[in-house]
Amino acid sequence: MSFDDIEKPEFIIPTRYTPPLACWLLACSMLFPYNSPLAWSAAVVSGGFAPTFSFARDIDSENEGAHPVGTASIAERIEEIASRVCIDHGLELVHAEIAGPDGKPIIRVFIDKPVGVTHQDCAEVSLHMGTILEVEDFIHSPYTLEVSSPGLERGLYKRADYERFAGQAAKLKTRIAIGGQRNFRGRIIRVDGANVSFEDNTSGLVELPLEVIVKANLEIDVEEEFRRAKGRETAVK
Repeated sequence: MSFDDIEKPEFIIPTRYTPPLACWLLACSMLFPYNSPLAWSAAVVSGGFAPTFSFARDIDSENEGAHPVGTASIAERIEEIASRVCIDHGLELVHAEIAGPDGKPIIRVFIDKPVGVTHQDCAEVSLHMGTILEVEDFIHSPYTLEVSSPGLERGLYKRADYERFAGQAAKLKTRIAIGGQRNFRGRIIRVDGANVSFEDNTSGLVELPLEVIVKANLEIDVEEEFRRAKGRETAVK
């Protein structure tokens, strides 16, 4: 059985902001043909500098306890499935990861597109991925599938991310100290070979090996955003 063989519901989810309670009620009214009880654990939330839109479901495995989750092979399969689903929906896969305990892991998938991710994008990817995971059934523990946008302060996970966002403000954390420092805040200059050239607010220009960066994300310059918004308003007038 493939995803195309399954009757799919039509999602009607507003792309503008909707109060969380209303979104939750809307999500709970949807029917998931491959496992209708999932509809009652579905939720759509919005807001803040965290992911702008997200769609999450708790899924109970029929083979609970058979095998733990968290191996590299399972993570790779999840990333491959997420990548394929995103391509099918015309979206960018920002990152896929497994978090939480082995007994009840959380599968997080971050998606994006040039004009911004909507509630419907998250819901459709969640349905598509959830169907594939149910059919392939290689996760033998109850798990939560979360699909969301990366948010304004999106994470940086691979070399291409640093190249794409060169010149933008970011904060980074390294596994080992570089010049007596593990936390850096400033601006990405460029990617040079295996290093990220980074203009740190405290230490100035530093070279950070990609392999030692354990966490990184863009940082919103609120004052700059206000200046840009004001400039746009002035241009319109």
